[in-house]
Amino acid sequence: MDFGLVLQTDPPARLLVERMTRAEGAGFSYGWTFDSVVLWQEPFVVYSQILAQTERLIVGPMVTNPATRTWEVTASLFATLNDMFGNRTVCGIGRGDSAMRVAGRKPATLDRLSRAMHAIKELAEGREAEVDGTAMRFPWVSEGAALPIWMGAYGPRALALTGRQADGFILQLADPYLTEWMVKAVRQAAVEAGRDPAEVTICVAAPAYVTADDSPEALAHAREQCRWFGGMVGNHVADLVSHYGEHSEMVPEALTDYIKDRQGYDYRHHGRSGNPDTAFVPDAIVDRFCLIGPVEAHIEKLEHLRSLGVDQFAVYAMHDAIESTVDAYGKSVIPALA
Repeated sequence: MDFGLVLQTDPPARLLVERMTRAEGAGFSYGWTFDSVVLWQEPFVVYSQILAQTERLIVGPMVTNPATRTWEVTASLFATLNDMFGNRTVCGIGRGDSAMRVAGRKPATLDRLSRAMHAIKELAEGREAEVDGTAMRFPWVSEGAALPIWMGAYGPRALALTGRQADGFILQLADPYLTEWMVKAVRQAAVEAGRDPAEVTICVAAPAYVTADDSPEALAHAREQCRWFGGMVGNHVADLVSHYGEHSEMVPEALTDYIKDRQGYDYRHHGRSGNPDTAFVPDAIVDRFCLIGPVEAHIEKLEHLRSLGVDQFAVYAMHDAIESTVDAYGKSVIPALA
């Protein structure tokens, strides 16, 4: 199992670069960031610094979208970094949540996302693609350039698109039941498209908070530090409920039930511990969606996820114990599962 670290591009960028360097030293192989340029700094500028100061770390957004940049610009950003540092990027992409909504726009359609994924990959790997009706190709891309496209998804149509087209699947929650359900949907879609389902990389991303023990006080603090994640996932779940209904057979109630008391969401607090819009998230959801507790609890849950086909676990580290969590994973968790 590979491991990634997910951070927001808060200033100062120097601190983020230092934390990514620390993560590589601890055994992490991927460095991810959010991509909402109104809320945080531009990630692609920061990626160049991370890549320059690490040796093996692969970097990318979790996730970008097909609307805030034109597709050829996105492809050129990745292709330039790969030319400079040797195919050390991955394009995590989805319909767009915070990046679109904070700017007053709606998330992209799945059709637009599909076309964008195709164009970005083709251009970044040196082939011709069509963008807005115009065929184009980057003449400067070197032979052997490679850009994996990993798609974030929850709903049935998005999961099917992931299986048909994407190189990887990003699932932003660590609940074993939902992971099994969604991985099965992605793999089934891959089979139906004539693909080898084993070729679709499975990445689970969720907050991880390592505590010294499993005392009620330690677990309560960890839950409060990670409760924001249930609110973030709830934005996507609310979209699914709006589209499919509250009790649809298309979407597991294990995913949708918990948002019944959701009142709204202010993106100024997006991805932050202490987010006031996440009071509706119960402890049980925090425990299911995240990894909290002593090291042994993390290892046990990750072994379960690995048995379900998960290839990478990406640690969301938006809490008050970033460095200690990275260090604990490097010392105990990664060696147990790598």
